[in-house]
Formats: sequence, C-alpha cells, structure tokens
Amino acid sequence: MAQLIRNAIEKAPTLLNAAANYSKPRLAIFWHYAKVELIPPTPAEIPGAIEGLKKIIVSARTGSFRNLTVKEAVLNSLVATEVCMWFYIGEIIGKGGIVGYDV
Repeated sequence: MAQLIRNAIEKAPTLLNAAANYSKPRLAIFWHYAKVELIPPTPAEIPGAIEGLKKIIVSARTGSFRNLTVKEAVLNSLVATEVCMWFYIGEIIGKGGIVGYDV
C-alpha cells in the first residue's frame, strides 16, 4: 500500500502537467465561445428577437413550417430542446433539488 501511495505521489506532477497541457487549448476555445454566446442581448438586439418570434407565430398559423428542409427542422428542434433544458436546469437549481419544492 505504501508503494502505491509513493508511486501516486511521484507521478502526480507529471499527470497534472499532462492534464494542464491537454486542457489549455480546449479551455481557450471554450472561453472564446462563452464570451460570444453567453452574454445577454443588447437593447439593439431585442427588436430582432421580437421579429423572429413574430415569424415563428406566423409560420405556425400558416403552416409554412412544413416547407423547411430536414436540416433546418433538426436544427430548430435542437435549439428548442436546448432552451427547454436550460429552463429545467434553472428550475432544479432554483428549487435546490430534482424532486419537488419545499412548501
């Protein structure tokens, strides 16, 4: 057991350096996209979002959503799923657990 612990202690710096070298470029890419994608909308972007919502409502009323390509339909479904998942994750974080509210 002592040999196992000694080996782990000796190899720890090497493993930590390898993990740091592996994760640095990936974290740089993550932070690049996080800075772009996770910022709240600016006041100038809000009218564009409202127009997009109006287009969705019109397409639901007229049935023009049936003319989408499969790629567009899958992309729209993935975006809707992402929005739903963020809602559910926010609910879980807000209530402090997966099951029920403390009432």
